Amino acid sequence: MITRKLPRKAAALMLMLLLLLMVFAAWWAWQHISRPWGAQAVNFTPAHQQCGQEGRLRYCVHRAAGGVNGDLLYHLHGRNLEAEIWNDPTYYTAMVQGYWQSAGLLPPTVVSLSYGPVWLLAPKGQAPHSGLLDTIGPDIAAIEARLGQPRRRLLVGESMGGLNSLVLGLSQPRLFDKVAALCPNVYLNSPFAPLGEIRAAIKRTGADPRIIFGIWKLARGYVSNEQEWRHLSPLALIEAAALPDARPSLYLSGGLYDRYGLYEGVERLAQRAVQRGLPTEWHPLYGGHCAIDVASLGAFLAR
Repeated sequence: MITRKLPRKAAALMLMLLLLLMVFAAWWAWQHISRPWGAQAVNFTPAHQQCGQEGRLRYCVHRAAGGVNGDLLYHLHGRNLEAEIWNDPTYYTAMVQGYWQSAGLLPPTVVSLSYGPVWLLAPKGQAPHSGLLDTIGPDIAAIEARLGQPRRRLLVGESMGGLNSLVLGLSQPRLFDKVAALCPNVYLNSPFAPLGEIRAAIKRTGADPRIIFGIWKLARGYVSNEQEWRHLSPLALIEAAALPDARPSLYLSGGLYDRYGLYEGVERLAQRAVQRGLPTEWHPLYGGHCAIDVASLGAFLAR
């Protein structure tokens, strides 16, 4: 009796394994077929790229083949990107270059900066990763010692890089003439706010709770308390900044349905910048994270 049941059990087990294998194969095939098969590339002439290292800082200098206008544009990239991203034909930076070329505009020399995949320009404090704001000034000076004095200094950054651009530009307003912050991580609430306030902000903005938790965790690696946070928050910096001669000019953009929940913060920053006398372009966009109006951005950076 036992010997009769074992083959049946073995056959049932084999059938179950076969069915599971068929389900897995069908799932794998669907995943393979349904994911994007390629990426839309931009038709443009890439800038000549030359990269180097300055201490911890990786940088790439980009000069357009048709010439440059004498300005230096520092590009601060988004999370998990790198200094070489400027010439990527699938990234918005390629669209900006394409806009300059089609409009017949002489662009600035672009210097892309990177301290690694993830970095925030926090001044030196108690948090373990703080101090990059104190480092980037001497690093920029060393780069310009090689490139020469620019006519004007400009900043552009997206997402994490947008926040870094605002921190650097508002902390040193005499150094930069223009700052373009695209989908920057600007929030009304600090990462040290009570949990109830953070939950209310998530609901109010439609932010993805997982993303907000990730930002909360990231921020606490660079600032350790509310006081230190005020040296990283653009909404605090705009109030504290000494703004000589209405500089720098700001370009701000944000998507209404950005999963990072930053729209209300960037909108508030644009309002306060105008009230404080800064020439400000505010581009509210109907879209998600880092929706970008390439034409207005390209014009802002090249004129």
